[in-house]
Amino acid sequence: MSPHSLNQRRAVAVFVVFAFAYFLSTLVRAITATLSPTLVDEFGLQARELGLLAGGYFLGFAATQLPMGHWLDRYGPKRVLMGFLLVAVVGSAAFAMATGFSGLLMARILTGVGVSACLMAPLTGYRRWMDPAFQLRANSWMLMTGALGMLCSTLPVQWLLPVLGWRPLFWVLAGLTVLAVLLIGWVVPRWQGAPAAAPASTPASEPASPPQGDTGLWSSYRVVWRHPYFRRMVPLGVITYGGMLAMQTLWAGPWLVRVSGYSPLEAATGLFTLNAFMLVTFWAWGYFNPRLAAAGWSADRVITWGAPLNLLALLFLIYRGPEAGPLTWTLFCMTNSCMSLAQPAVGMAFPPAQAGRALSGYNLVMFSGVFAAQWGIGLLIDGFMRLDWTVVASFQGALAVYGVLSAIAYVHFLRRAGDNANVAP
Repeated sequence: MSPHSLNQRRAVAVFVVFAFAYFLSTLVRAITATLSPTLVDEFGLQARELGLLAGGYFLGFAATQLPMGHWLDRYGPKRVLMGFLLVAVVGSAAFAMATGFSGLLMARILTGVGVSACLMAPLTGYRRWMDPAFQLRANSWMLMTGALGMLCSTLPVQWLLPVLGWRPLFWVLAGLTVLAVLLIGWVVPRWQGAPAAAPASTPASEPASPPQGDTGLWSSYRVVWRHPYFRRMVPLGVITYGGMLAMQTLWAGPWLVRVSGYSPLEAATGLFTLNAFMLVTFWAWGYFNPRLAAAGWSADRVITWGAPLNLLALLFLIYRGPEAGPLTWTLFCMTNSCMSLAQPAVGMAFPPAQAGRALSGYNLVMFSGVFAAQWGIGLLIDGFMRLDWTVVASFQGALAVYGVLSAIAYVHFLRRAGDNANVAP
């Protein structure tokens, strides 16, 4: 056990506080799927503008990952997360006061910046404060909490809209974020220096730390960019998992309304169903991960078998077209959830002193993929419609492009199978 490990009671308290902050971050991330009909009506947004607006969150999110990873390793999760969440408070308030598309976009970017540490800060802390056997479980249960946030962004938000309106809703989110800052300051322990590197989890060919004097931001990430396991997992994170998050947090909603013919309330109910299943899915990953690892089912092995199932689910969704409702979307998202195991596996491939940079580097590429997918799918839909494709065919075509790219990412993953020899399961 690490000398920095927390006792069980303290670890649970820290987890709950971190989970509350992450819950808020995913709620505000996914809320655009529920608000999209309202925003389209009020501001007259096109598909590409809606995609850019939702993607602005991920643009801000991705832009902070490299300095954030550096700061996490240096200053620790507590100080970094508290500072970032104050920016999220400003972003939520700015969104509530926005009067046009540009104001909405800038507010979403600010919000993305502000919540960008809500998963990486906890994972960096868990890397030091928890035993390796429980790190995958903690990661999956954080994602389960995130799924709960997405769940609350659907029907509960739809129910509150006629009562509060969408602008007061964002003032409430700003207040809850202030509460999260106070709780983190009270519960989370201070960061007490960097632990010694543990080279056993890092391939011998990789340096355990940046060379002496190599302290610049980009150069401090050199060991991450060069790591063969990191390179193996990047396409899956950027394309396959990032694309699924883009669908779950935005395009599943417009599909249900414009392709399947659902009303906004019916679409919100469908998204509620999807996110409820995802909550249970991530709980199951957290519960079974230690058992799977003990039985020889590493993250790589699970992804190897799970990715083809996800591609088949995507093909089924595209084929169903207007008949593809919430359960079809749920099948696609659930089979994609195995990709979430890649992130903690990447973190565990590096010594604890580099975990913040490794996780943030992977988060950077993954959420850059979400931004590209959210905006890119909107551009594809508008582009296909200019070619006189029907609405249904335009959505199907955009998802087909995503499917082809996901298949290429899977082939890359299989071809680099030798790059996992020293990765902890």
